[in-house]
Amino acid sequence: MSTPTESPSPSSPDETTPDTTGPGHTPIATKPTSDDPVAPADVSADDDLSADERALLVDNLRFVLDGRWRSVRDTVRENSNRADLLPDPSLTLDEARERILGIMRELASQGFAAAGFAADHGGTGDIGASITAIEMLGYADLSLMVKAGVQWGLFGGAVENLGTERHHQKYVPGIIDLDILGCFAMTETGHGSNVQALETTATYDRATREFVIHSPTPSSRKDYIGGAAKHARYAAVFAQLITGGPDEEPTGRGVHCFVVPIRDEDGNDLPGITTSDCGYKGGLAGVDNGRIMFDQVRVPAENLLNRYADVAEDGTYSSPIENENRRFFTMLGTLIRGRVSVAATAGAAGRKALTLATRYGLIRKQFEAPEGTDEIIVMDYLGHQRKLLPLIAKSYAIAFAQNEITAELHEVQSGAADDSDAGRQRQLEGQAAGFKAYATWHASHAINVSREACGGAGYLDENQLSIIRGDIDVFTTFEGDNTVMTQLIAKELLSAYSEDVRGLSAGGWVKFIAGMARDMVAEKTAVRQVVQTLLDSSDEDTEKSALTNRGTQIRLFRNREDHLVRTCAQRLRRALDDDNDAFDVFNNAQDHLLKVGHAHIERVVLEAFIEAIENCDSRSAAELLGKVCDLFVYSALEADLSWFMMHRHISVERAKAVRRGVNELCQELRPHARTLVDAFGVPEELLRAPMLVNG
Repeated sequence: MSTPTESPSPSSPDETTPDTTGPGHTPIATKPTSDDPVAPADVSADDDLSADERALLVDNLRFVLDGRWRSVRDTVRENSNRADLLPDPSLTLDEARERILGIMRELASQGFAAAGFAADHGGTGDIGASITAIEMLGYADLSLMVKAGVQWGLFGGAVENLGTERHHQKYVPGIIDLDILGCFAMTETGHGSNVQALETTATYDRATREFVIHSPTPSSRKDYIGGAAKHARYAAVFAQLITGGPDEEPTGRGVHCFVVPIRDEDGNDLPGITTSDCGYKGGLAGVDNGRIMFDQVRVPAENLLNRYADVAEDGTYSSPIENENRRFFTMLGTLIRGRVSVAATAGAAGRKALTLATRYGLIRKQFEAPEGTDEIIVMDYLGHQRKLLPLIAKSYAIAFAQNEITAELHEVQSGAADDSDAGRQRQLEGQAAGFKAYATWHASHAINVSREACGGAGYLDENQLSIIRGDIDVFTTFEGDNTVMTQLIAKELLSAYSEDVRGLSAGGWVKFIAGMARDMVAEKTAVRQVVQTLLDSSDEDTEKSALTNRGTQIRLFRNREDHLVRTCAQRLRRALDDDNDAFDVFNNAQDHLLKVGHAHIERVVLEAFIEAIENCDSRSAAELLGKVCDLFVYSALEADLSWFMMHRHISVERAKAVRRGVNELCQELRPHARTLVDAFGVPEELLRAPMLVNG
């Protein structure tokens, strides 16, 4: 099969007009090493700055992007600036898996995982640093990030957050140093996002003081489990706990988590355990995804992770949280670190892909100008600028929002373990769910566009983009399907964070919403001071003020969100009519519900961007970030122009101004393209690609 070699830029120079308004090109050299045939070639910065001025601007932008844990980022950059951390597509499945485990052992020897665990459990207790370090692995091999996330984030996180002292002492040190290899056995063949309906059972046997773990149906098989195919010796198994005290019939108590040994030291399945291999996937070759079936497997009673519930010797069930729904969601809420890490790493992978594509676009030439003989750099085509620059702007916005979510998770989970601030935890869960969907959808799209923007070169594994595209694909699915995650944040907004709505069926949830007062629908979160100041100083009529006015931008995003929340609630009120089926009402409004979730997260992302600009100490960096923020806003408005016009939030004339604005901002930011992607701080050795030499 032949591979196309043409760049996907315009097929003739007449189809678009190259940017001729910028200053002349200034070469910025990236010096290859003598033994490095694929080091990046010289590219054009074209930003009218000296090399020192440009380097300072890059540093200032990176300082803002790196956020609170910038020292962690710098350490990981230094340690990961090596080409052997890149995926090797020539390896067999077994070789790829062993390679990733070997790198993990190297990371463990350097103390990489310690930050994610409490100091009295053998770690250092810096949750924000832990998430940031995992995020930075997104610049290397995504298999490494996923494998590390399963071991230290999911399996280790379950033991750390759902277990008690006996579990911490027994397992955590070995989890940190990889003496204990584990997996996270939640998802089943028949149940993914609907965790409450898992079929695996854990029945308490009073006579032996054991739990019997069992897979009662083919659909109860644990599926797609990272580590289950080969390396894991233990599993954190989520199952329906069944027990009864004296004179009680054994009954289901909901989903709980158990530590279950699955293999012996030689890698053989233990009695009652049947594991199998998921085999080749669309990506992530270094992750040994597998399946697990349990046939009356017995584990000691102390293997129940009992922070939120316990079973006495006589079978009596107890929990500090009486409400079953609240208990379940409290338990899952402690595990949101994985969801936050997935969003963070997806953002990193997207930034890397855009860096590769932008650097290529600055050296690749195609088609000469009508009056000239030299071919044009493809980044000078407006069509190419429109492909990449809005995605770069959105990546900046997402990075700033990610920094805020990471910091909030750090604060919530580093506090007292009495779960007293349930409202703050609840809000964080919703934001993490919606943001995970927003960030991973963006990453998947940005990586695919980056691949296309590099033409045939982007399709070659040696240039990394095709591998990154395959690896990132599943990020929209694991740690919560994106459609479900977007729906979750919308439900939280509509239910005003009410405890009563947790776990209700579609019908029950709709009836709850339908009975709410109109003024209870809006989100109850506090307004940022900088945002409030901008709103107070801007015209409430968005048609009368400039689209570059921050207050106007915020109002447009907030007005959209408020309109969607209120009208969605009104649609759901139809469930009160006797003639209407509650599920049908919910199902028919699902598109509206998803729109609510997207609008909310996009507004939160914008406000995080504005906050970051406000806190930027460098005037030149703040000015450039201001233009990047404008492009994020304009391109978001352009993507949703039909809605804004349909609901008369934007006039036809203003809609035309939005489209013109995207073009103008792309042309204004074109000279800064290299600067903007260099500020992402991807280690140079992880950007190796022959196309950047031979462009």
